Amino acid sequence: MSRLPVLLLLLWLAGCARLPVNPALPERAFTDTAATPLGRAWAAHPESRRGLNAFQLLDNGLDAFVARAALADVARRGIDLQYYMIHDDHVGTLLLGRLLAAADRGVRVRILLDDIDEGHRDFNIAVFARHPNIEVRLFNPFGRNTARLWQFVTGFGRQTRRAHNKSFTVDGVATIVGGRNIGDEYFERDPRLAFQDLDLLAVGPLAREVEASFDEYWNHPLSYPIEVLAGSEPTAADFARLRQELARKLAAMEDSDYLRRLRASALAERLRSGRLDFVWGRGRVLADHPDKLRQPTDQSQGWLFPGLLPWLESARRELILVSPYFVPGRRGVAALRRLTEQGVRVRVLTNSLASTDVTIVHAGYQGYREALLRAGVELWELNDRTPGAARKTLTSGYTGKSRYSLHAKAMVVDRRVAFIGSLNLDPRSVVQNTEIGVLVNAPDVARALAEGIDRRLWEAAFRLRLETDEQGRARLVWVHRRGGKVVRETSEPHVALWRRILVRLLGWLPIESQI
Repeated sequence: MSRLPVLLLLLWLAGCARLPVNPALPERAFTDTAATPLGRAWAAHPESRRGLNAFQLLDNGLDAFVARAALADVARRGIDLQYYMIHDDHVGTLLLGRLLAAADRGVRVRILLDDIDEGHRDFNIAVFARHPNIEVRLFNPFGRNTARLWQFVTGFGRQTRRAHNKSFTVDGVATIVGGRNIGDEYFERDPRLAFQDLDLLAVGPLAREVEASFDEYWNHPLSYPIEVLAGSEPTAADFARLRQELARKLAAMEDSDYLRRLRASALAERLRSGRLDFVWGRGRVLADHPDKLRQPTDQSQGWLFPGLLPWLESARRELILVSPYFVPGRRGVAALRRLTEQGVRVRVLTNSLASTDVTIVHAGYQGYREALLRAGVELWELNDRTPGAARKTLTSGYTGKSRYSLHAKAMVVDRRVAFIGSLNLDPRSVVQNTEIGVLVNAPDVARALAEGIDRRLWEAAFRLRLETDEQGRARLVWVHRRGGKVVRETSEPHVALWRRILVRLLGWLPIESQI
C-alpha cells in the first residue's frame, strides 16, 4: 500500500484539530493592595515617594528560588505566574507547595502557561486548579483530538509561535522577571545540565506594569481555562489525592538545600520583614502584545524589540549583550558594526556549540561569527566545562558535574541602563514568539551586572578570534584560560567531529527565520 494516502489522511486529520468554545470570563489583577505587607513596605521607604522601584539581581539558583518562595509566603491578595513551562520536579514541587499554601490562606493564584509542554498533564493540572482560589489557563493551546506533531506541521506559523513570557508577580507590588522557567535545570539543581540564568526582582510600580501585561494575556481569546481542555472533570476525591501526594513529596524534601536557604536567607528575611534595602531606581516594562502570535511577521506594532532597539543604539562607550541563542542576521551585524565604528566596545556572550541545548540555533549563529569579528565585535562563548575554581563564582547553588549552558538574557548600555527578561536575540524571540523584560534605569544595577560579567568571562568562556594561516586564509580560534595558562583551540572545543559536521549541514537549511 502506498504511504502517500496515509500521509494525506494524517495531514487531513491534523487539519481537523478542534478547540472547544472558550468560556473564560474577563478578570483583572487586584489593585487594592496598598495595605498588604509588601504594599506597606514599599510605601514606607522614602524612595517610594519618587515613584522608584527596589531592584535585586537574582543570579544564582538558590536565591532565585528563595525570592519566589518568600514572596508567595508574604502574599495576601494575589499571585500571578506566567511561564513557558513549569516542571513537576524538585524545585517545581517546592514552589507548587508554596502556591497551594497561599491559596489555602485565601490568596488568589492565577497560573498562565504556554501549551508547548502541557498536553500530557491536562488532568493533573485541572485537579490542581480545582482549589477554589487557584485558576490555570493555557495559552495558544493545541487541539486535544489530534497528535501535536501534525498540528505543528499543518499549523506552521501559528502553532509554532509560542508565548515565551516569564513573570511571577505578588499583590501587584513585587515581581520577578527574567530567563528562568520553573524547573530544576533553571535553578541549578539538575545534575546533568546547569543553566546559567538571571532574574530581576522589582518591588514598586513596575509590578503593576507586569500585571497589565499578564491581564492582556489572561483575558486574550487564545487563553483557555484548563478545565475545558482536560479530558474529564476532576472530582473532590481527585483533589484530595493530589493534596495528599503533594504533602508526601514535600515532607520528603524537608532537608532540601532550597528550603534550608529559604529558612536562613537574608533576602527572604528582608522580604518578610519589609526591609527593602535594595538598589532603587526607575524602570519600565517592555512586552509583546499577545496579538503578536496572530499578526503577520512583517507587522511589528505592539512588539517588544522596536521599543528596546533605540536604547541599544544609544550606546556611546559600551554595549554588552548576553543571549543564549544569538542569530543577529545581516541587519544586526550592520547595526553592531555602526556602533563599533563610533568607538563603542561591543561584547556578546552566547553559548558555544558544546554548551548550547539547541544545536539548530547554533547552526544559524555560526555563519555570522566571522562577520561579527570583522565588524569589531568581541565574541565570547560559554565553556561547558567551567573550571571548578569558577563554579563558586558562577553559582552558589548545585555544584555537581553538570554541563554548563547559558540561559540568561540581558543587555547593558554604558553601565547605566540594563535590560533583563525572556528575550533572546534571535528571529524566534524577536519575530515569532512573545516575550517580556524590564528596562532598568538604575546605574548601580547596570554596573553590578556588567562587573559580574567582567569577572566571569575569562574563567567561564572562550574568546573567539580570527587568525590568518600560512596560506592567508582566515580561521576561527577559541582562546581561554586553563590552569593559569592561555590555551588556543582551532576547532569547536569539546565537540565531537560528527556534531561539527551536523551543524555545518544544518547551517545550509533555509530556516533562519524560525530559529
